[in-house]
Amino acid sequence: MNPFEYQRVEKAEAAVGAISRSKRAKFLAGGTNLIDLMKIGVEQPEQLIDISRLPLAAIESLPGGGVRLGALARNTDTANHPLIRKNYPLLSQAILAGASPQLRNMATNGGNLLQRTRCYYFMDPAFVECNKRTPGSGCGALNGFNRVHAIFGASAQCIATHPSDMCVALAALDATIRVRGPKGERTIPIGEFHRLPGDAPQIDTNLQLNELVLSIDLPRSPFAHHSHYLKVRDRASYEFALVSVAAALDLDGGRIRGARVALGGVAHKPWRSEPAEKTLTGQTVSIGVFESAAAAAVRNAKAYSHNGFKIELAKRSIVRALAAAGELA
Repeated sequence: MNPFEYQRVEKAEAAVGAISRSKRAKFLAGGTNLIDLMKIGVEQPEQLIDISRLPLAAIESLPGGGVRLGALARNTDTANHPLIRKNYPLLSQAILAGASPQLRNMATNGGNLLQRTRCYYFMDPAFVECNKRTPGSGCGALNGFNRVHAIFGASAQCIATHPSDMCVALAALDATIRVRGPKGERTIPIGEFHRLPGDAPQIDTNLQLNELVLSIDLPRSPFAHHSHYLKVRDRASYEFALVSVAAALDLDGGRIRGARVALGGVAHKPWRSEPAEKTLTGQTVSIGVFESAAAAAVRNAKAYSHNGFKIELAKRSIVRALAAAGELA
């Protein structure tokens, strides 16, 4: 681990000021991802700005419906909060599917948003070719062992996947990220928060380097009674998704008034499937309709040498998640 300076701040404006003065500073909250990356030499900040004491851990109702999740609320507290369990069970399920209880007790909502990929080539500095870690060096996964890699939205520069479970549910729930920078506050829709790799895979999000995540805001949801999070992985716990599905249905009897389908483990960001949602909307709940939606979802998927199985796995996982959400399972 490289030497670094440590600073603790207790106000949001102080945090923004501190990180604005350094090009190689990082915010430290739970540290469940950042510290690991520092230990293996992937992240080498010159300064850590401890924001763990900022008053950003509240989980509270918003006027007119919806809920605000403080960026420093722990994942465990978020998943088990009565407002979330009652009105956003999809989010609770997704969070509880991730990591381990010990990590969820430490990890924060803001940190979860900013997780970095678990691509083998990114996580091991012994592999020289990683455009995400060292821009311009190449992508070792492109022609290497790419079993866990992307089938959507990849580029010639990077085929890594985003690791979060929580963010897949947030994508389905139309979350908005509230951030603060030197020029004040702004909001970023969850669909625009994370980036596809393109020609700059080292940039994971559209959050500026001098901005602080304040909260995650969720609108009022019609999906509380018919949603399901499914995570398919190589082992039953403490493992990242090969494919995950956040499925939610707004039902009027057996008719689908609205639908949300988001996938994890398949792209550089949580992958919202509008083709699947359009296929579902207006239809009557049935396995056949769910199969059509799944086929629409994977129509433009692209496999690499070792991950072709993910396309069929995604199809079957979508049908299974929708069946559970629609109470057909």
